[in-house]
Amino acid sequence: MHIPDGYLSPQTCAVMYAVSIPTLIIAAKKVSRRLDSKTIPLLGILSAFSFIIMMFNVPVPGGTTAHAIGGTLIAITLGPWEAVLGVSGALLIQAIFFGDGGILAYGANVFNMAIALPFSGYITYKLLSKKMKNKWLAAAIASYVGINVAALLDSIELGIQPLLYHTANGTPLYCPYSLSQSVPAMMIAHLTIAGFAEAIFTGAVFAFLQKNLSYIWEEKNDNNVAL
Repeated sequence: MHIPDGYLSPQTCAVMYAVSIPTLIIAAKKVSRRLDSKTIPLLGILSAFSFIIMMFNVPVPGGTTAHAIGGTLIAITLGPWEAVLGVSGALLIQAIFFGDGGILAYGANVFNMAIALPFSGYITYKLLSKKMKNKWLAAAIASYVGINVAALLDSIELGIQPLLYHTANGTPLYCPYSLSQSVPAMMIAHLTIAGFAEAIFTGAVFAFLQKNLSYIWEEKNDNNVAL
């Protein structure tokens, strides 16, 4: 899902940075006020998990790959703003040191995987957990929704490039794939493979954390932590 440089126009990259940077600043202010000695190490561990699982790419039909992200897990464990910082930090390291995702495209990757994914997954979990007894299953379903929301946004950002930026004879200047190609390519891979990988990972780790670190949710309820 990491968009490399060269696939998005500079104008698109600028817009995505303009959205992502203020969101990161807000996240930093909110998180700095509510993290404590118990949750700081957990945020570091979950962010490291996110970094690692994003490095494991699963082959999918069409000659490309897909991977889990872990953003919803961080969001429902510590909060969506914590997930914004955790996943965006992992994406920055991957872009700088591993070339996984572009520097110019970093704003778009942050928007898709570190903002849209955890917030959509978090909201889905809050809605499901009110009605479902098995919270780990609600977490798994929410993560499936979150990663597919991110994949859809990713495919739209790529697919609109040929429409917006092309030469006089219609040759695309950046991503050559239209919406009719980018959306099916991304969504089939994430609806059938990456989404389930994300759901299994999230459900399993969430169940472990609920069993062994239940104080996290108890303290959040006591403190009435919200968005």
